[in-house]
Amino acid sequence: MATVVDLTLTYTNTINGFTKETSKTLVEDGWNASTLTMYSHCGTHMDAPVHFDVNQQTIDEIPVSDFVGRAWIVDVRTIGSKGLITPDHLEAEIKEKFISGDSLIFWTNWSSHVNTPKYRDELPRISEALALWCVDNGVKMIGVEPPSVADVNNLEEVTKIHQILLQSTVIIEGLTNIHSLQTKCVELIALPLKIGGGDGAPARVIAIETT
Repeated sequence: MATVVDLTLTYTNTINGFTKETSKTLVEDGWNASTLTMYSHCGTHMDAPVHFDVNQQTIDEIPVSDFVGRAWIVDVRTIGSKGLITPDHLEAEIKEKFISGDSLIFWTNWSSHVNTPKYRDELPRISEALALWCVDNGVKMIGVEPPSVADVNNLEEVTKIHQILLQSTVIIEGLTNIHSLQTKCVELIALPLKIGGGDGAPARVIAIETT
């Protein structure tokens, strides 16, 4: 039996970088419609290599096959504020069964801090060693709950980690609801808006698990 779990934050006006305003109403215009304004890296979103000039590939140019695949859930809830996630946090089972083309989802429970200063300013981060491990081992997608894989208040760090990963790994940031997953291995589908020339885009991300 397959279960589909939504790992996407809900876009509301409480999400930094996103606003929704009434554009049309049924009473006045004959239908309801909204005007959406969004930062390309708000809420649950994905990064393109051009985001940090790794190369000129934009979000619409990434092959859709890179958005689907087997993913392993890595439980790092004990990492804490500003903690560094390293290859040592990967369970022996994951290292043993991982094959090139698989993806990793890091469960930090950090989405519980959405809409607080802590969410952005104290986030757990992907270490340089782990970023290099992902590239060396052919990680297709890396998914994290914080709004970034690295410290957004440290330009040197955030640049280095993104530039390493974006050589070959799709970055998904702002995940949520990982606690709803019942298994360590899922089919991950992460579909960004197809924005021409986009450095990144909001995305709907789901996990399919078989129990």
